[in-house]
Amino acid sequence: MKLRFKLPNRHFPAPLLGIARAIDAVNERIGRAVLWLVLAVTLISAANALMRYGFGMSSNAWLEIQWYLFGAIFLLAAGYTLKHNGHVRIDVLYGRLSERTQAWIDLLGALLFLLPLCGLMVWLAWPGFVNSFQSGEMSPDAGGLIRWPVRLLIPLGFALLALQGVAEIIKRIAFLRGEEKLSREQPQEEI
Repeated sequence: MKLRFKLPNRHFPAPLLGIARAIDAVNERIGRAVLWLVLAVTLISAANALMRYGFGMSSNAWLEIQWYLFGAIFLLAAGYTLKHNGHVRIDVLYGRLSERTQAWIDLLGALLFLLPLCGLMVWLAWPGFVNSFQSGEMSPDAGGLIRWPVRLLIPLGFALLALQGVAEIIKRIAFLRGEEKLSREQPQEEI
């Protein structure tokens, strides 16, 4: 006995697919821009090591900017990574399931786990950013940087991830209704 859940056959609203494509475009642009931060953090790290070990000079600001950029890379590229199916999965069964079942799992996972978690993270992180911004919070280390930019990365990164989650939900519903093909990228690992 096979259970098949079908969504109603009403036509899927085209504006929703347009919204999904717009969200895809935003996260694609941000993700491509963030790729350049990898180069920046690599150059800063190399210069910092050269200055420290070659000339005996060091700066906490250079160390902190590396940490800020690492945070920016991971947080701002999370939506891009979701769009490109690059997040880590424990794929014991998922890969063996039909496309339709995978779409249901993706849909339910996004609705029950991804969006609530992202909403919670934005809600919890926003007051920390506002407080840091209003108080002009500085790093406690000598020569350290202001803290509000890095605190802003947390709600911003999770908001971008949530937006991409909404886009993925729209695409999965359209697929389940038979109105859209699922363009599922295979996760790639480039070395």
